[in-house]
Amino acid sequence: MQTPRDVLTPDALAMLQTISSSGSFAAAARALGVVPSALTYRVRQIEDALDVLLYDRSSRQARLTEAGAELLREGSRLLSDVDAVANRIKRVATGWESQLTIAVDTIVAPSTMMELCDGFLAQNPPTRIKLRDEVLSGTLQALTSGQADLAIGVSLEASAATGIHSDQLGAVRFVYAVAPHHPLAAASEPLTDAIIQQHRAIAVADSVERGSGLTFGLLAGQDVLTVATMRAKTDAQLRGLGGGFLPESMARRYIEAGHLVVRKVDRQERLINVGYAWRASGAPGPGRALQWWLQQLKSPKTRKALLEHRPD
Repeated sequence: MQTPRDVLTPDALAMLQTISSSGSFAAAARALGVVPSALTYRVRQIEDALDVLLYDRSSRQARLTEAGAELLREGSRLLSDVDAVANRIKRVATGWESQLTIAVDTIVAPSTMMELCDGFLAQNPPTRIKLRDEVLSGTLQALTSGQADLAIGVSLEASAATGIHSDQLGAVRFVYAVAPHHPLAAASEPLTDAIIQQHRAIAVADSVERGSGLTFGLLAGQDVLTVATMRAKTDAQLRGLGGGFLPESMARRYIEAGHLVVRKVDRQERLINVGYAWRASGAPGPGRALQWWLQQLKSPKTRKALLEHRPD
């Protein structure tokens, strides 16, 4: 009989990820280019070696059991570790990382990120760049969990973790804004919490994988529409679906065009110190790709541009 070490290979863990993302064995088999029976046989081999059921056979979909869900979570972590080891070996041998993953908070201007990527790729480096969209504490968690090599747009107050280096980009000013046709657009200023609480808030979901994450500006008992990105939050507020705080630079063009109205609130002005962070590296130090990005981020012009949202 096979042992867990025999069956828990990177290839097998990647197969389980494909089944999960595809939603069914048949769809996963098509994605992997194998017949469904071969896929089912490999899953049963893993189950026999572990002496557990990974999937609920009473469901037509590939529904994981609790044991299966835990294996998928740990398997994803193990695959990330394998990729990280390969990346470090490549860096030691050539000085270049095989891949550099950058976690980018949705508060960061995407146009500036693309310009930086263009500048990096223009050198024709042997390093692939992977960008991850993150929100709030999920941006830093992507770095501390080893899923990213550089995090841009992190809260500097939260980045003082062991083994993490950080530097500032600047302060982001937030304004409370609603659409002109929203009831709060005509309410007396300053808006009190009691008045704001009566209307729906638009919030961005924290992308942190474990834990409740962070929320800002929400009041107890307030109706909330939660979206995935700061851009989606802006769009929801433009449509009058609710109110909330937006980065002033992101909302500015809509305010100037009359599509959003800034309202004074009975609270202290919101200023958040935003920065970037990277993990401390052992010998031989940061790879050449990370060094390039850190050098660009030293520029005051680049730092300012990352927090300034220009019209598309």
